[in-house]
Amino acid sequence: MKRVDKRNYYLNIAEAVLERSTCLRRKYGAVIVNNDEIISTGYNGSPRGAVNCNEKGTCIREELKVPRGTKYELCAGVHAEQNALLSASRRETIGATLYLVGKDSSDGTYISNAEPCSLCKKLIINSGIESIYIRDNGEEYRVIRVQEWLDNEDTILFGY
Repeated sequence: MKRVDKRNYYLNIAEAVLERSTCLRRKYGAVIVNNDEIISTGYNGSPRGAVNCNEKGTCIREELKVPRGTKYELCAGVHAEQNALLSASRRETIGATLYLVGKDSSDGTYISNAEPCSLCKKLIINSGIESIYIRDNGEEYRVIRVQEWLDNEDTILFGY
């Protein structure tokens, strides 16, 4: 029996977390791990106490055909990375790793080239997280070193 490697183990947990998402467009799950211990998890959805988009049955970004990666201020949702960071202290996130998985809400396919938005990048930087593993498909993933964002500040502001 083949044992799953640790990176995919944590990515599998992030993938399970995304099933709590209330977004009609894309589901994301995030897990923050430090010293081989899960610190927190988060998924994308409306703020606590607000009506969720899946309950409303409508997504303003879909209605307006807003392209991926733009106009997040129109979205009612809080991102998975943001929710995971809200549930952790900075003391716990310094030197940590964030695992992120995204899927299309309509067909369950993995989001290709998924990456935190510019606001999430800034929050991740300030949290002290050192690296991010992002699932591209069932077992393949990419790793982003947060220092790379700092070395090229345009990636923070513009996402490329």
